[in-house]
Amino acid sequence: MHFKLIIALVEDKKTDKLMKAAREAGATGATVLNQVRGEGVKANKTFFGLELEAQRDMLMFLVEEHLSRKVLEHIAEIGKFEAHPGAGIAFQLDVEDVVGINRQITKLQEAVEDVL
Repeated sequence: MHFKLIIALVEDKKTDKLMKAAREAGATGATVLNQVRGEGVKANKTFFGLELEAQRDMLMFLVEEHLSRKVLEHIAEIGKFEAHPGAGIAFQLDVEDVVGINRQITKLQEAVEDVL
């Protein structure tokens, strides 16, 4: 099996909704990093050195490659990434090798067989 790593940077209030959306599209789990910071085209606004931007989370999904595009598109749709500037961003990276997911392999094989 080959895998992709999907990384989504979203407002923390959207985390639970996007985790659910990813599972609906075929993701079998995720890792969430809280309180990440970033900057887009425009610099973040500050007030006496305090950021006025909403808190963000980083969601990381290790997904079998045949399911990855579906997961990516579904979280983008549910998160309204294209409709609202600053709503979030998601991208996927190739993963060369994975260990420690033996328990998920059976479920992933069934899901991939359904897709193929």
